[in-house]
Amino acid sequence: MTQAPTPTADTVRRLVRSLLKNGVDDSAGPEVRPAAPGAEPATWLVGTRHVLRLAPDRGAAVRQRRELRLRDLVRPHVPVTVPTSVAHGEWAPGLSYTLDTKVPGGAGGEHDVSALGEADLAGLLTGLREVPARQAETLGVPRTAPRSLEALRRAAERPAARLAEADEFDAARLRQLTQPGAGQLAAQPGTAVLVHHALTGDHLVVSADGRVRGVLGWADTVLGDPAEDIAGLALAVGSPAAVRAATLAGYGARPCLRGLWLARCDALVRLADRLDGKGETPLPLLRVQLRHAWEAILLERVTEFREDDDGADEL
Repeated sequence: MTQAPTPTADTVRRLVRSLLKNGVDDSAGPEVRPAAPGAEPATWLVGTRHVLRLAPDRGAAVRQRRELRLRDLVRPHVPVTVPTSVAHGEWAPGLSYTLDTKVPGGAGGEHDVSALGEADLAGLLTGLREVPARQAETLGVPRTAPRSLEALRRAAERPAARLAEADEFDAARLRQLTQPGAGQLAAQPGTAVLVHHALTGDHLVVSADGRVRGVLGWADTVLGDPAEDIAGLALAVGSPAAVRAATLAGYGARPCLRGLWLARCDALVRLADRLDGKGETPLPLLRVQLRHAWEAILLERVTEFREDDDGADEL
C-alpha cells in the first residue's frame, strides 16, 4: 500500500497559488500558516479570510466529501453560520481538500457564552433536530446506537479514584449517579436526530459579546442520541449553559440530565487517561472540561423521574 504524502507548508503554498491563479480569493495572497498549534499538517489559514483543510488519509477524505454535502443540508435549518467551501478537489491522489470561508470570531474557549449565545445554541440544537433523517442518510451519514450510561458509569469509577489520589477530584461525587439512576437516564427509543458529535470549544465560533456565530467541524456528524451534543456543550461552555440551551430547544429533563452525566463520566475518563500518559489533549483543557462538566445545575436537584414520563413537566 502506498503511504499517503505528508502535506507541508510548500504543499499548501503550491495549492493556494493554483487556486489564486484560477481566481479564487485573489486578495488573500499566498500567505499560509497552521490554523493553531498542532493543527499542521491538516488545517491551514490562508490569508485572513479562508481556511484550507487537507484530508490526511482516504477515510478522512470520504468524511470530508460527505461533510461538504451535509453542510449544505444543515445550513437552512440552523441560525448560526456553517462554513462554505469556495473550492474543493484533491491535493494528492484520493486525498481531498476544501478551501472554506473563515467564520469571524474566536474559539469557544476565548469568550464566555452570553444569554443570547445560549439562545444561539438552542437554535442550533433545534435545527439539528429538524434536519430530515432520510436526507442525511442518503448522504451517507451513519446511525449510531446510544451509549450505555450504566457501562460508562462503571468505566468512570476507577478514573474517579485515580483522580482522587492525584487530588484532582472528589470521587464521592460520582456516587450521585446510581445504577438505578443510570437506568432511568437511558436513551428513549425513537429519539435519534442529527447529532454534530463534536461540539468542542474549537468548533464553536464565539464573538466578543458572547454570541455563537458559527459551528465548525461537521465531519463526524451522525444520526443518534441528542444527549451527545448536550454533553459536548457541557464540556465546552459549562453544564448550566448547556442545559439552559437544551431546555430552550425543547428537550426535557431526561435528555438534559443524560447529557450532563455523559459529559461528567467522559471528563473523568479522559483526564485520568491523560495523567497516565495516554492521548495528546493538553491537561489544562481536560481540567477545564472536568470543571465545566461538574458544575452544579438546579435541574438535577429538583427532578424526579417516573417510568411513564420524560421529566419535562418537572423543569
